[in-house]
Amino acid sequence: MNIRTKSVYSPIDPEHDGLRILATRLRGRGLPKTTYDVWMANLGPSEALLHAFKEKSISWNEFSRRYREELFKSSDDFDERNPNIKNHGQKFTLRLLQELAKQSPITLLCVCAEEEKECHRHLLKKILESVI
Repeated sequence: MNIRTKSVYSPIDPEHDGLRILATRLRGRGLPKTTYDVWMANLGPSEALLHAFKEKSISWNEFSRRYREELFKSSDDFDERNPNIKNHGQKFTLRLLQELAKQSPITLLCVCAEEEKECHRHLLKKILESVI
């Protein structure tokens, strides 16, 4: 699998970035749409979780645990249009990204600085590199 992580503000590398995925709940004011190929807000942490971490109400370990929980949260609710389909959280999206990364590079983007170590994009990369 070829998965990279970058800040959305880092220079675009057309040769190595592949599909550029903005994985944040909020796109950010003034962020040109040309800096990413697709915005997948569902892969970003919830605003409440991100706020708790930024306000230092929770640790990085707690943030990591809760972010993973959010990604894999499923419910017993059924799709109203098709009662045979259960909500499986993000598993289908994550598996699709895994398959895409086997065929060509993908780059997970966030608004955090490039050198930021405690960013969900790194957690998301680890999740995608594991068995889902």
